[in-house]
Amino acid sequence: MATDALLRLEAVSKRFPGGTLGLDAVDLDIAEGEFLSLLGPSGCGKTTTLRVIAGFEAPTGGTVRLDGRDVTALRPFARPVNTVFQDYALFPHMDVSENVGFGLSLRPIAAGERRRRVADALERVGLADKAGQRVQALSGGQKQRVALARAIVCEPRLLLLDEPLSALDANLREQMQIELKRLQRELGTTFVMVTHDQTEALSISDRIVVMNRGRIEQAASPAELYDRPATRFVASFIGAMNLVPGRVLARDGARSASVATAGMTLTASLDAASSLRAGDRVLAGLRPEDLAIATACTAGAAAGTVEGSVFHGRSLRVHVRLDDDGPELIVDVARGGGAAAPKAGDRVAVALRPGSACALLPADPDGAATAPSA
Repeated sequence: MATDALLRLEAVSKRFPGGTLGLDAVDLDIAEGEFLSLLGPSGCGKTTTLRVIAGFEAPTGGTVRLDGRDVTALRPFARPVNTVFQDYALFPHMDVSENVGFGLSLRPIAAGERRRRVADALERVGLADKAGQRVQALSGGQKQRVALARAIVCEPRLLLLDEPLSALDANLREQMQIELKRLQRELGTTFVMVTHDQTEALSISDRIVVMNRGRIEQAASPAELYDRPATRFVASFIGAMNLVPGRVLARDGARSASVATAGMTLTASLDAASSLRAGDRVLAGLRPEDLAIATACTAGAAAGTVEGSVFHGRSLRVHVRLDDDGPELIVDVARGGGAAAPKAGDRVAVALRPGSACALLPADPDGAATAPSA
């Protein structure tokens, strides 16, 4: 793990009463100034991880270090950490300014300095003109901004966000994603966000930690997770992906290989440390947008029959069953352009788009294809 981490979790475990395992020996480094998202389905351990970092939950085992200091046993108020809660947790009897300044009022800070910091925090979140308003009169997005201002006004080293945008509608959520990232860059503060929304995590994170059953499946940049998922779970959880069995034909240098899969010969991108060699069985990951449909079967393409399609706005997600009891592939096809949309029963060919590559994962023991994740 990195030596310059702001926060370090060392073999952190959590077992709840009754024996339920929340975290299983989690190791994680979070760098100074990083925007990191904890991503996964319900019950994966992401919220438990956040609560352990905040001090709301005591780990069963392991160590939490902040700036090299063991803070495992420190109470939440003794840590330089603030949390933005999913339900905002604002005080209804206080106005906006009083809500934002509440944490400062508990500290030995002069009134003038307190007013300056509250005004600065409200300016940063775009609510300088709402300082005297009651929080009940605010919209959901404005309440979220008040909660953010209250969290940053105390100048924490680490800001934790628990599903901060889940209560907002789609348009406002996208706007707040931009605002969150802008605020994080301006402050230079380390943000750790819990979310179950893959698009949200991919949009604003410097790095994403994908969790499943109390363990970390993969921690990487959004592009690395999307292009080179390390496990079958990550491949199926991050976006849509076809997973089909294949075999390595040859290594083409350190970072690529030729793979035979689903009747096609494809190029796969590899990690430089990959030990794969010719003849190895693999699971090939094919993104729907990296595949193309043609009416004639050419070299390197696989023939099949359209089983149906799903309308996705600017594109159609077409389901194709390959010949000879082959796997079902999902392919994204752009609408418009004068070409007729594929329809059920059409005979087509599927090929990898020029310049695209597939991802490679360890083969399933039985060699079976996986139903595509849509």
